Amino acid sequence: MNLTELLNAGAIIKVTLFFWVWGLLWLPIAIGTAIALNWHPPQPLNEKQKPILLASLYLMVPLIIWNISKVEHQSFLDYGWVWQAQTGISLMIGWSLAILSLIVLFGVEWVFGWMNWHPYLKPTPAIIRTALSILLLAFWISTTEEFVFRGFVQYQLQQDYAIISAAAITSLIFAVTHLIWQVREAIPQLPGLWLMGMVLTLACVCDQGQLGLAIGLHAGLIWGMTSLQTLGRLTYSRRVPQWVTGIADQPLAGVMGIVMLLMVAALLWGVKNCNLIV
Repeated sequence: MNLTELLNAGAIIKVTLFFWVWGLLWLPIAIGTAIALNWHPPQPLNEKQKPILLASLYLMVPLIIWNISKVEHQSFLDYGWVWQAQTGISLMIGWSLAILSLIVLFGVEWVFGWMNWHPYLKPTPAIIRTALSILLLAFWISTTEEFVFRGFVQYQLQQDYAIISAAAITSLIFAVTHLIWQVREAIPQLPGLWLMGMVLTLACVCDQGQLGLAIGLHAGLIWGMTSLQTLGRLTYSRRVPQWVTGIADQPLAGVMGIVMLLMVAALLWGVKNCNLIV
């Protein structure tokens, strides 16, 4: 396929080629990193191995998309990559909405006696350092993933499809890519991850096509759930089936997690000037 054919190719082909190129460029780096970390797939990644592998994968994103944007005569602005004063406000609103949603979710489960959280006894400075490191990691992951999925991939697909259809395809890709890291844990979460992708797309629509609100929302969900598991011991009483609170203790693999995402979507839908054009 020459350059002219590539420029005239359909959105699905372009998106597929993007992930193929990304994967092929990362493969030798991933193999070397896995050897250095003594990780043998399909062995699960531990807490120290996963961030390093993620870094080797995600650090390639800006360069790859930058080259594609030049070939396509596009810019990062087309993908919602806008940084201004309003972006900071959107980040904080999204992050706060995510934290509030998690408080409601786990608060309801705690009131009904479905779960308990036992904080680890750590010195305050250690807690602060851990929380801040998780926060930085959450914002880095969410920024990269939103730039790729709600930014680049969504934009490419919208050249051929209506926004709803493009969002559905993007969210499916977003959900399936989580199988790379933890297959068994990710499979029950696929419907929840797909819905999460749709909610994050709605956040972009509410933010006039920019990524700030979606990044904040995504980061808040990552930070909140990771902090609960890192700074304490989260246990479920099993008074209700796992499909209610989350299969394998994963909130997005349960009805309660799905309801939480639907509540966030309803709130976003009600935001002034949030008009979803199909």
